[in-house]
Amino acid sequence: MIKQILRKLPRKSQKSDSLDSAGNDSDNHASNSDDGVQCTNFGNKISSRLRVVKRVSSAVFPASIMAGVEAVEPNLSFNNVSNPQKPNLFISKLNLCCEACNSSDPDKGTAEQDLKRQTLIELVDFVSSGSAKFNEAAIAAMCKMCAINLFRVFPPKYRSNTASGEADDEEPMFDPAWSNLQLVYDLFLQFIGYSSLDAKVAKKYIDQPFILRLLDLFESEDPRERDCLKTILHRIYGKFTVHRPFVRKAVSNIIYTFVFETERHNGIAELLEIFGSIISGFAVPLKEEHKMFLCRVLIPLHKPKSVGVYHQQLTYCVVQFIDKDPKLANSVITGLLKYWPVTNSQKELMFISESEEILEMISMTEFQKIMVPLFRRIACCLNSFHYQVAERAHMLCNNEHVLNLIKHNRQIIFPLIFPALERNSRNHWHQTVLNLTKNTRKMLSEIDDELTLACERKLEEENSQSNEASEKRKLTWERLELAAGFEPAAANLVPPLKPATCSVAC
Repeated sequence: MIKQILRKLPRKSQKSDSLDSAGNDSDNHASNSDDGVQCTNFGNKISSRLRVVKRVSSAVFPASIMAGVEAVEPNLSFNNVSNPQKPNLFISKLNLCCEACNSSDPDKGTAEQDLKRQTLIELVDFVSSGSAKFNEAAIAAMCKMCAINLFRVFPPKYRSNTASGEADDEEPMFDPAWSNLQLVYDLFLQFIGYSSLDAKVAKKYIDQPFILRLLDLFESEDPRERDCLKTILHRIYGKFTVHRPFVRKAVSNIIYTFVFETERHNGIAELLEIFGSIISGFAVPLKEEHKMFLCRVLIPLHKPKSVGVYHQQLTYCVVQFIDKDPKLANSVITGLLKYWPVTNSQKELMFISESEEILEMISMTEFQKIMVPLFRRIACCLNSFHYQVAERAHMLCNNEHVLNLIKHNRQIIFPLIFPALERNSRNHWHQTVLNLTKNTRKMLSEIDDELTLACERKLEEENSQSNEASEKRKLTWERLELAAGFEPAAANLVPPLKPATCSVAC
């Protein structure tokens, strides 16, 4: 019975038996030798096991790829080492620069700062020379060094959210650590633009979390840093095609937060400048995704008060879209009318200028869809008591292309703008606007004198009818006052009525 149970138990393999026997032999041999030999054998076993662990960890954790790289003294110059050792020296110098500089600490010695700066200069010169070769370990070391030195949390903003005109007057704030940050940005920019860089390997380290942290840096108040980031992000977008949809989505989320939540961001102009070049490369016909980007991201950017900071870049992006698809002009003009300012004259000037650029590109079919609401708004601008707004609206009407659109649709547009011109000629306070109004009326008469006279007669009829209506209202109120025996002085002595009380129990 016991023998049958023992037969069912699993037996050891021959390999394990041989290892056990080898282990017993080595133990017996070690027991017969002195203590020094025992320590040596034991140390060799541990070191061999550690080498195996390092090999396994380098395969599982990409950040530990440098563990298998031969260490080279980082203080050596690239000219003093052989070509096979230069990649290892490059990694050693990158590891030396992984300590972030703390320029706000006055007690810290400058020796480490100077050493780090000199090392960064050597790295930039080495990469710019064109002799660098980036294997996976070098790519990982580069991304690690840039992440440690660049990715940081900015202090809270103490500036108030000013309007567009006031924001331009503020002096930019410069980062005191820019001298070292600039070298890191220059190194990373040359690294991204390196012709022999393998994008398939690099995308494992320049991944989506890395790009998100890079986009967070656009919050920097230093315009020099934002300018470097603009170039770097554009290079990443061009080199890593797999990340393009993610970059567009991430930038859209930043703009959503800016428009609908905070209205605070320092890098909107730089982000729009990047997208200006991206939009110019879109294939025709435009994808639905790109059209949605225009309607949901770019058009709502006209809403914030600080639109003047980035309006030039925004207008360029919008014009690029209309150049790709002229039918989008209708959507853009409709969005402009939706966000048209009422009390902000500087913003109104920007909207008139953007409308003029769009009207220079619009087709006749698309113009006829939006000409009525657009010229109603332009008529209000012609009557503006802010002389710059009124002057800019007259200049729009005198634009050659816009004037051609007005000529072809004068039966509808003349009745919309003629009353505004008439009111200007009677009531406006600024002499320049009065002269422009006179010239515009003369121009309309030259285009179609009969229609102009008809508009003038119609306006006179409307004025007479409104005067008659106001007289009738006045007489009606007088009759009501007489019929009611209304005396204003006695009406003030009448005590107010007490509120009625409800006698029904609730």
